[in-house]
Amino acid sequence: METITVSILNPKAAQLLQNLAELNLISIHIPSEKSFGALIEQMRSKVALAPSLDEITAEVEAVRAERYAQKSV
Repeated sequence: METITVSILNPKAAQLLQNLAELNLISIHIPSEKSFGALIEQMRSKVALAPSLDEITAEVEAVRAERYAQKSV
């Protein structure tokens, strides 16, 4: 199966594609409104205050220390 993205410039072309879909020759999937980048931006905008690099580093080091402690037991 091959996937092709098509920009429809003429409404008649949309009808032709719909007819092909009805004949089960093609399938039409309309992408969601939000792209991956837009979704990431939306998720990031909900964060009140992002952690600093030092806070992230401290959390990573704490998790690693816990994992290494479990492995050595």
